Amino acid sequence: MTGTIRLRLDVSYDGADFSGWAVQPGRRTVAGVLIEALGRLVGPDTPLGLTVAGRTDAGVHATGQVCHIDLPADDWDRLGGSLVRRLAALMPPDARVRAATEVPDTFDARFSATFRRYEYRVTDDPWGPEPLRRHDTLGWVRPLDLDRLNAAAAGLLGEHDFAAFCKRKEHATTIRAISRLDWRRDPDRILVATVQADAFCQAMVRSLVGAMLFVGDGRREPEWPARLLTLRERSSEVTVAAAHGLTLVAVGYADEADYAARAEATRRLRA
Repeated sequence: MTGTIRLRLDVSYDGADFSGWAVQPGRRTVAGVLIEALGRLVGPDTPLGLTVAGRTDAGVHATGQVCHIDLPADDWDRLGGSLVRRLAALMPPDARVRAATEVPDTFDARFSATFRRYEYRVTDDPWGPEPLRRHDTLGWVRPLDLDRLNAAAAGLLGEHDFAAFCKRKEHATTIRAISRLDWRRDPDRILVATVQADAFCQAMVRSLVGAMLFVGDGRREPEWPARLLTLRERSSEVTVAAAHGLTLVAVGYADEADYAARAEATRRLRA
């Protein structure tokens, strides 16, 4: 058998001890440990074309990350249904491949995606996060009002230029379309922000959360975050919330027949 097989990999990780997703010389990253494990199965010099739906920053977690690789067909024929189990034996306990699914070569983990969904966990209990959740829950020292948080969130929905909330990259757009942004308080009293958009700029979700928290604790008015949307540069007034409260929970995709069209449209938009 010749050629390659495109595989979708569904990945989870605890970001606490990773310097983010992307490979960086001398640093421990999620892509780095995944590539190392795959290399031990198919050879370290095998080109895999690892592509991820969204690069997460240092300290950010994932329960719903998606990436794709192009695996030599002979290796896929040999490994088959044992790939996930073999990777579990080779990867560290804070990163896991939960599924490996054959997909058409028109599937692109990054450009075929229709949305990314994140959750941010915060506790305003005076004792802080429960010890077993300290790696994924931010402790906030001031009481937070759920209605004020949701009022601030409502003003940020829709398509806007989020330059005030982004670390700008040269020649990259900061226009994004947020399709969901809301807060809930779970039975354990944890406040959870759900943020969904077609894509995000670097540090955008944590900046939005940071702004909304200042509204929730009464230091800013609910209209303040939306007023920042008139700016065309990053706002020095916005505090970026800590990375460890943030988790990528889902990536959505078009129907299989639309993978290629969606990927092409996204490439044009990002260009």
